[in-house]
Amino acid sequence: MHDNPADGYSWPTCAAGPDNGPRSHRLWAEELDRLICRPCEDKTARWLTELPALFRQLNTTATLMRGARRPGGTTSGSKTPPIPPRLDVLSLTAAGGVATRLRDIEDAWRKALGWTVAPWRGSPIQAVSEHVKFLTNNLPWAVSSYESIGQDIEDVRRLHAECTAAVANERRPGRVAIGRCPIALDNGTLCRTDLTATASSHRVRCTGCGTRWETLGEWKRLREQQDAVLREAAGVAA
Repeated sequence: MHDNPADGYSWPTCAAGPDNGPRSHRLWAEELDRLICRPCEDKTARWLTELPALFRQLNTTATLMRGARRPGGTTSGSKTPPIPPRLDVLSLTAAGGVATRLRDIEDAWRKALGWTVAPWRGSPIQAVSEHVKFLTNNLPWAVSSYESIGQDIEDVRRLHAECTAAVANERRPGRVAIGRCPIALDNGTLCRTDLTATASSHRVRCTGCGTRWETLGEWKRLREQQDAVLREAAGVAA
């Protein structure tokens, strides 16, 4: 239990953000040499430990995003593929995302410790693992000595929540409209069935004529065919 404070004495409280618990919750007597309570430290350590796996799951969906790199370093070959980008995934996997946000925390800790700022470590997947390793190893120091640790814990909590939400959406993907089917039928008319796609699959199938598009090259041709139909329609209207 907490010791009873003397009159006029303000008992130290955990500096972690309100999402870890009430900001005003007091430290235990044996925690008075710390800035963060042990339960909040444990939760932060768990969030950090889970981030690399979450990032790897998000990064596998990058091949479906506009301008995203494939695992082998190649691109889709099309600046406007028919499947629209998931901006929430791109914001986490691209520059300024998970790796950058963890790097910024690490750099601040290194500066506070008087250590050399670490250089960029290869790919984002490699960097995330290295940043997490550093932050996890130095978390005991930060919760006891680093005055800005409360904000950093909130940043880690928010980052973990964003990644978890994005991954959960991949398990239950919604369908999005990607235009109409441009395939010409046997009678000379266009199919024009509304097409939909989901970021969890690389396959698109027209429910009207049954045509399938299953590769990045086929997606590119689908977009080109759709654009050609739109240009022709615009020419006729003019």
